[in-house]
Amino acid sequence: MYNAAGTLDKNQLIARYAPLVKRIAYHLMAKLPASVQVDDIIQNGMMGLLDAITRYEEGLGAQFETYAVQRIRGAMLDGLRENDWLPRSLRREMRRIETAVHTLEQQNGRQPTEGELAKLLGMDLGEYQKMLQDARGYQLVYFEDFGDEDDDDYLERHIVGAAPDPLTMLEDHDMRNTLIQAIEDLPEREKMVMGLYYEEDMNLREIGEVLGVSESRVCQLHSQAIARLRSRISGGRETPRTRQRRASAA
Repeated sequence: MYNAAGTLDKNQLIARYAPLVKRIAYHLMAKLPASVQVDDIIQNGMMGLLDAITRYEEGLGAQFETYAVQRIRGAMLDGLRENDWLPRSLRREMRRIETAVHTLEQQNGRQPTEGELAKLLGMDLGEYQKMLQDARGYQLVYFEDFGDEDDDDYLERHIVGAAPDPLTMLEDHDMRNTLIQAIEDLPEREKMVMGLYYEEDMNLREIGEVLGVSESRVCQLHSQAIARLRSRISGGRETPRTRQRRASAA
């Protein structure tokens, strides 16, 4: 990967990792509406690859491919943000759901049911579930906004910098712990969907076969789980389990 001068050979790296860009793009497309064009995703990914090649230096403590994947995926998500592919009205509705999740969780000390959320939002269950289904892909962009304002990702913050800020490291550690607990607190079926989707890398149809439900129902459960996680993490909420432990110790 290095030329005679001892520097990274950009052309060779581009040729070698272009298939990686396409693989990431098609994997991402499986989670997005059909209106999104894969060629646009690939083009943004190639820009991310070029950015990774420019930024990467030997001795960072990470293999180039590991680093490149982060930059490629980040560039794809940035492109989606800039194109504003998801209607703003739907973004507002998802924020309403997150607020409702938090409100009912604080009131009842547990995760609210879909029926309870629909009632609080002033809609019937079918309408609420359709909104969840329409939100497919929403979390791919929105969830990335947990990063800093300068939009650096975890790898960029903690590997590129020679001396990571201890406070930033601590905040990231707290974020991960909060996310782990939030996933643990999900309703069992939603937790199973998250595990099969992200750990087992199964698609919605395959998960539906495992759970014995339709693909659209899996999509609803996935969107609902993401709304619960977003509600918990974005505000650093105290969890029902933590609240119960604190009450028992009092």
